[in-house]
Amino acid sequence: MGRNTRKRRSSLANKAIAASAALALGGGGLIWANFYASAHETNSNSWKNNTKAAAATVATISCPDIGQKLTNVPRGARSAVYKELATLDKQITEAYARLASTRQAQTKDANFVQNAILGPLKQKRTAVIGRIKIDFKRVGAAAPNSLDALAACTGSGANQTTAGGQNNNGQQQNNGGQQQNGGQQQNNGGQQQNGGQQQNGGQNNGQQQGNGGQAGNGPVAADFVDITKVQANVQAKARAQGGGSTGTFTSSCGVNANKKFNTDNVIVAPGVTNGAHHLHDYVGNQSNDAFANNDTFAAAQTSCSNQGDKSSYYWPVVRIQNGTQDFDQNNDGGGKEGNVGQIQQAKQASIKFVGNAKSKVVAMPKFLRIITGDAKTLTNGLANANAHWSCTGFENKVQLTEQYPICPQGSSVVRSFAFQSCWDGQNIDSANHRTHVAFADAQGNCANGFKAIPQLTMRLVYDVPAPTIENGQIKNAYAVDGFPEQLHKASTDHDDFINVFDENVMNQMVNCINTGKKCK
Repeated sequence: MGRNTRKRRSSLANKAIAASAALALGGGGLIWANFYASAHETNSNSWKNNTKAAAATVATISCPDIGQKLTNVPRGARSAVYKELATLDKQITEAYARLASTRQAQTKDANFVQNAILGPLKQKRTAVIGRIKIDFKRVGAAAPNSLDALAACTGSGANQTTAGGQNNNGQQQNNGGQQQNGGQQQNNGGQQQNGGQQQNGGQNNGQQQGNGGQAGNGPVAADFVDITKVQANVQAKARAQGGGSTGTFTSSCGVNANKKFNTDNVIVAPGVTNGAHHLHDYVGNQSNDAFANNDTFAAAQTSCSNQGDKSSYYWPVVRIQNGTQDFDQNNDGGGKEGNVGQIQQAKQASIKFVGNAKSKVVAMPKFLRIITGDAKTLTNGLANANAHWSCTGFENKVQLTEQYPICPQGSSVVRSFAFQSCWDGQNIDSANHRTHVAFADAQGNCANGFKAIPQLTMRLVYDVPAPTIENGQIKNAYAVDGFPEQLHKASTDHDDFINVFDENVMNQMVNCINTGKKCK
């Protein structure tokens, strides 16, 4: 999901700033961590003293995710409200940049962050909340007064930052396991240490130090686990019953060989450039950007071999943090926002629609939007997490949500997604981009009058060199792009879909799935 839902900025990849300060801050849980500067600065005794003073003030700042609270926005107000949410993210981005540029002031004044950054940020957020309430009133709706309490951001010690599920020795803490190709992921809601306890460290010739991450905002060693040492945790699939639908429909859309990238998110932040604040891979529809609309999508070219599939499939890129930079090292959404390293292209990108164990499926409405997963699990917890990480040869045994796998030699990293497969029968989107769709339960039931639709499943395979852990530090880490404050956690992985299937092809899909055929 997006950030307030999605954003951030700051020139952490800029060597001067990255060497002197690494601060991961954003619209949810915000991490502020002082770094030792690069080696050439260590000759200054005064600098050393300042660094020691700053190290004692490492803090975690948490800002409520206002976008997630707006579950019922009147249609006439949505465009204006979405732009205001984007403004909230921009404000936090600016606060993030200010943290990175005021390191010395912070070391001299223990109240600097509160007085010069958090206080003004609250005032700006209060003003935006006021405008959101006005947007409601303009269309004759009651203003959401509960938002007033969400303006302030609070600080605490970095070691108190958690992601929503305690992870013990790499064991996945799920009370229901993961339903492959269906079923809602049931996380038990326990607390996971974010692995990002800030230590004195930094960046030295591209090698990651104690805080982890080439830009100082993760990942860290605790975010990785040797998959051969993780107990099997994959649960059996729901068995198809007499009325179930067992067919499949596969669409071949490539691996983004066209190099279509942008940092927009037209679902969450329409009309807002850099609305995602991280870089996306795109396959399928070739006209997806912040300013695309349904007419744009319908008229677009597609990378799919079946030209009746102009759907848009997009997800955050994976990068190897090996000391190198990519084309966007100085761009918003890239290096300016802590997303650094060498972008990896998936060697396989499989798109398959599957059926429902209990019932037949109905056609998806054209232009249906679905976001699966949550890009802000460090802030929001794991309730909406839907990340699945594994390795080839292990997918039927181990699926990880909160850690990245270290795969054995000859095995590739696999990201997989199983989208929500129940639809409310009316809406192609919802105010928080979630409530119009839902997961089926473990038996395949769609609750509350929702209807079963073809379930989109995706499998992305990457050949990345296995990271190594030495002296508690991760080297050559790989990670998904994300908001800086989310520390590149594995659980923040997410995927986006806009249905632009031709009506005849969608009907073909439904027929194939309902009659048990395997179609392409």
